[in-house]
Amino acid sequence: MGTKHMCLLVITVLFVAVSIVDADTSPVTVKKVKGKKLCDQGWECKGWSEYCCNLTISQYFDYYQFEELFPKRNTPVAKAVGFWDYKSFITAAAIYQPKGFGTTGNKTTQMLELAAFLAHVGSQTSCGYGVATGGPTAWGLCYNKEESPQQDYCDENYKYTYPCAPGAIYFGRGALPVFWNYNYGYLGDCLKADLLHHPEYLEQNATLAFQAAIFQWITPLKKGQPSAHDCMVGSYKPTKNDTLSLRYPGFGCTMNILYGERTCGQGDIDDMNTIITHYLYYLDLMGVGRETAGTHDVLTCAEQKAFNPTPKKKESASS
Repeated sequence: MGTKHMCLLVITVLFVAVSIVDADTSPVTVKKVKGKKLCDQGWECKGWSEYCCNLTISQYFDYYQFEELFPKRNTPVAKAVGFWDYKSFITAAAIYQPKGFGTTGNKTTQMLELAAFLAHVGSQTSCGYGVATGGPTAWGLCYNKEESPQQDYCDENYKYTYPCAPGAIYFGRGALPVFWNYNYGYLGDCLKADLLHHPEYLEQNATLAFQAAIFQWITPLKKGQPSAHDCMVGSYKPTKNDTLSLRYPGFGCTMNILYGERTCGQGDIDDMNTIITHYLYYLDLMGVGRETAGTHDVLTCAEQKAFNPTPKKKESASS
């Protein structure tokens, strides 16, 4: 995750409201503000939002489906046995559902986004490569931290904004692994958790680890760019430059945002294909079907130019 510029704002409004209870859904409190329908569904979708008028995640994605997507995470050879669970995910998701995470659009759109998010989580935390039973798609949420870090990921260029804390090591942790002191510092500011001094919190608290991942998913890296969430729910409207760069709304766009040129614009590489395989597999398991994933152009990022390419170093006069 690159350096970000602003945290999400939580907007609260107070008006007289009425409660509606449907036999097939959670209790919904509804009100109108300037002619716009806003809702509240208790702890899972609280905060008077238009998105809370839609289905919440637990209404279309249940405990047993979570277990089907991540069946090997608590096997004896897994690296984070007992850490990841459905309750922690829903508790974290509840914070962002009023902002549209998993609650934007119709049920199909909602499930496509959820499958996309979990596909990234599953692929980035899988230990099922090689000859492991079931293959990589069965082993998501096997890890909650990098097992053998090769460095401390301390960037001294941020010593005035997010200085590395004594004894802290900023290797990858979480559901969408976080690296480097500046990312831990920034996320800590936004999540109101001191991750700069205590990066280990992301390997000790599953709800916080999921929360950090969802925050990365719904927050644009830069002003004027889409978030991964925007790519999946129709909010991203490509500019002329985006079109020339072969960037389109869809799953491929989410990989571009989260990984950039490490995964995208490199052709048909294994790293990209593994993530796509998780997505298609999860769509099938969730009952949506992989045929809803879209055309090859929107599913992959093989030919996309990165939204935020790594700056090229200037060659010296003697080179």
